[in-house]
Amino acid sequence: MGLAVLVFGARWTPAAEVDPAVGKWLGTAGGPENQSAFGLEIKSNETGGLQAELYLEVMNFFGQAVPTFTRTGNTYAQPDVGLELTLDGDRMTGRLGAGAVELRRTPSIPTEPPFPPDLPAGPGPRWKRPLGAAIYATPAVRDGRAYVGTAGGVFNAIKLATGAFAWTFSAGRPIMGEALTTDDAVYFVCDNGFLFKLNLSDGKEVWRYDLGDAQVPRILPHAYVFDYDHAAPMPVLADGTIYVGSGDGSFHAVNEGTGKRVWRVAVKGKVRTTAFVHGSNVVVGTLEGEMRMLDRGTGKDVWIKDLKGPITSAPVMIGTSLIVGTRGSALMALNPESGERVWAVSFWGSWVESTAVAGDDGLGYIGSSDLRRVTSFDPKDGRIVWRTDVFGAPWGTPLVTEKYVYDGTSAIVPYMTHHAGGVVALDRKTGRVVWRFPLPNPPGTLHYGFAGSPARAGDLFVIGGMDGSLYGFPIS
Repeated sequence: MGLAVLVFGARWTPAAEVDPAVGKWLGTAGGPENQSAFGLEIKSNETGGLQAELYLEVMNFFGQAVPTFTRTGNTYAQPDVGLELTLDGDRMTGRLGAGAVELRRTPSIPTEPPFPPDLPAGPGPRWKRPLGAAIYATPAVRDGRAYVGTAGGVFNAIKLATGAFAWTFSAGRPIMGEALTTDDAVYFVCDNGFLFKLNLSDGKEVWRYDLGDAQVPRILPHAYVFDYDHAAPMPVLADGTIYVGSGDGSFHAVNEGTGKRVWRVAVKGKVRTTAFVHGSNVVVGTLEGEMRMLDRGTGKDVWIKDLKGPITSAPVMIGTSLIVGTRGSALMALNPESGERVWAVSFWGSWVESTAVAGDDGLGYIGSSDLRRVTSFDPKDGRIVWRTDVFGAPWGTPLVTEKYVYDGTSAIVPYMTHHAGGVVALDRKTGRVVWRFPLPNPPGTLHYGFAGSPARAGDLFVIGGMDGSLYGFPIS
């Protein structure tokens, strides 16, 4: 009787062949100046196919499930994540998105370190002023006061020395964007569709201008909804004219003194970011990915570019280029005269919600979102100088001082990766975390922490919290 007939009364069948890619792989992904540790643990699934768990340090993935691979010969592909690898013995090479991948077999893959890490809490706030509702907006500071609106529809003037109220104004609907201040006035947009001008001294209304977007819905951040728009533009003033976008897909020029319309143009998509004045022109981006340069006098187009992703980062001039980020996971530099791309850097699948800022060292600094990093970069070519994990989503513009870089972080829970809300201080030269002030997650809260940017006022910086309080921190 042959060996293949019966073994203990059961029919024997040969074991299924193990795919040669099964196992642990570790190496790098990305380009030489934007690289991350990368790994895969490839396993056989119940149907005889392959599945994997992904390790990508820069995106805080430690065992992230990867959908089924397809195999053609020695090539393994997963189009949903842009991964394609070729097996050659104990080596796999290929691409992840636009970046190169090189992996080798390994006995182990790194696991997630303790989160959040044990770090010094820093000096803590000098004062804390509850304002009654979540603060998404960045405070504007001027002449000893901070000016900021809340999601509760109240605009506040706060004394920087003590955190006490100077005055308040009831706008009636959420105020999601930063205010513009001048020597005698403050301007801000409100979700009731109006651009307001108030007296700086006492908060009395001077005029209001109808932006036409009172009925435009706003979707706040959520763990499972990915088209939210939590921001609003700051009005920009140049030569007696206010420039500001609207949620109804329009852009406006308004006379600063009278509040009367100078011109209005239709653009493609909601405008939720601040415009940038460049000489005789003004640049505006939209959530449909359209970047437009308009003539300030007439509103006529100078150029239009499709940036291939919602523009949630306001354009700013750093060096000789317009720097802007998108939800297409790219930070890019544009030629301001033509709108043509000079360079682009991948943010590894993370939205770029932050607006960049220039330091006096000639470098640019910017936050991110899922990437959980604050980045220092060279504006000439996009080279990453340092990139630091700040343990939450740094949506705000970093505050760059002589020695430190400060930023706030927000967190959505639950989420696919760990995020925590707080304020961080980084060493400006190295990016090392010097301290982190945590903001606890209140029970039943989906989104917490700090969504806006820190604003400097002498030896103090102020930042608004999702807990409804404005904080004043000392600058070291």
